[in-house]
Amino acid sequence: MDIQAIKQRFGIIGHSLLLERAIDIASQVAGTDITVLITGESGVGKESFPQIIHQLSSRKHGPYIAVNCGAIPEGTIDSELFGHEKGSFTGATDSRKGYFEVVNGGTIFLDEIADLPLSTQVRLLRVLETGEFIKVGSSKVIKTDVRVVAATNIDIPEAINKGRFRQDLFYRLNTVPIYIPPLRERKEDVILLFKKFANDFAEKYRMPPIEIDDAARQMLMNYRWQGNIRQLKNITEQISIIEKERLVTSNILVNYLPDEHRDLPMLYKKENTPSDFSERELLYKVLFDMKRDINDLKKLVVDIIKTGDVNNEMQHYPLIQQLYKDVENSQQPSIDYDNSGDQSTLDGFYTPEIIDESLSIQKKEIDLIKKAIEKHKGKRKIAAQELGISERTLYRKIKEYGIYPD
Repeated sequence: MDIQAIKQRFGIIGHSLLLERAIDIASQVAGTDITVLITGESGVGKESFPQIIHQLSSRKHGPYIAVNCGAIPEGTIDSELFGHEKGSFTGATDSRKGYFEVVNGGTIFLDEIADLPLSTQVRLLRVLETGEFIKVGSSKVIKTDVRVVAATNIDIPEAINKGRFRQDLFYRLNTVPIYIPPLRERKEDVILLFKKFANDFAEKYRMPPIEIDDAARQMLMNYRWQGNIRQLKNITEQISIIEKERLVTSNILVNYLPDEHRDLPMLYKKENTPSDFSERELLYKVLFDMKRDINDLKKLVVDIIKTGDVNNEMQHYPLIQQLYKDVENSQQPSIDYDNSGDQSTLDGFYTPEIIDESLSIQKKEIDLIKKAIEKHKGKRKIAAQELGISERTLYRKIKEYGIYPD
C-alpha cells in the first residue's frame, strides 16, 4: 500500500517529508515482528502509527489494545499488564488475565512507556526477550506471542542518565525507531489541518466553516504550537463556536493564541515557576531604574559642589528635581550648599530616610505599571508584555496595589 493510500485509510493529513518518512517506515516494519519505538512530542498523533503497523501486519485479524502506562497507578500496573492470582494482594478476590495474555497473537501498544516503574520494566524486558511472564502472586511461567509497539514523548536517554529507565529495555524497544515531527516542523501542513478541523466543526455544529485571511494564515504557520495538532484542533473549535464572523483575521486569531514567549526556555532553574520569573524580572527593572536614578543623583551632587548653582544644575535632571521638591515638602533639615566640598554637605543630601521614601521598590513598581498601562491605553495584555510579566501577574498586582488607571 502506498503512502497516499495509508494516509487516506487512517485519516492522516499532511504532505511533510518528515511525516511521510515516518509512514513509510511504519509500513515497511509492519510485515515483521520487530519491536517499534515511536517518539515525538505530545499531541503529534503518535497513536495512529501502532494502528498502521497492526493493520498492515499478519496479525491484523488478532486482538489490538492500546495501554496508557502513565494512567495506571504504580501499584496495579503489573496486575494490569501481566495479570494476578486470587489472593495475591488485598482486593484480589479473583484471578485475572493481564493484557499480555489477552492479546496473545495480536499487538499491544504501550503509550507513555517511560512512565513504567523500574520493577515493571524488568518484567517487560523478559517478555520482549523470551515471550514469557509470570502473573502477580504466581510461580507459573506463561508464554505469549505479542507484538509490542511503544511510544513516548520523553527523552529516554536523559531518563536513563537519571536512573528512571533501563538502558537494556531501551535498546530492546528501539529496534526500529519512528520519529513523528512536531507541528512547527510541518508548517506546510498547518493550514491543511486547520481547514479539515474547521469543516469538521462546521458539520458538527451545523454552521458555515470559518476561513482565514493571509495575515492569519502566516500567523498560524509561524506559531510554535507547543500542543501540536491537539492544540490546533482545540483553538479551531473555540473560534468556530465563539466568533460570529466566518472570516478570521489576524486581529481575531491573536486572541486565541497563548503568548508565544511563555513557551521559550527560561533563564532560571526549572523549579522556578513562570510567575516567580516574571515577578523577579519586574523587580530587576525596578532596581535598574533605581540605580540609574541614584547615579544621576550622585552626578548632580558633584556638579553642585563644583558650581554651587542648585537650580541651574537640577533643570538637567527632571527626576532629581522632583526628588528635591519631595525633600523640601517632607520638611527635612535644610542643606547648606557651599563650595567647600565639606562632607556634611553630602551627608545632608544623602539622608537615608529621604532615599528610602522616594525610591521605595513598591512605589517604583506601581509607577512602572501605571506608565505601561497609560502608554498602551488600558490594554493590559500589551502592557504586561512591555513589563515582561504575565497578564495574570499584572492583574494580581493591579488588585494588590489598588491601581485603577485613569
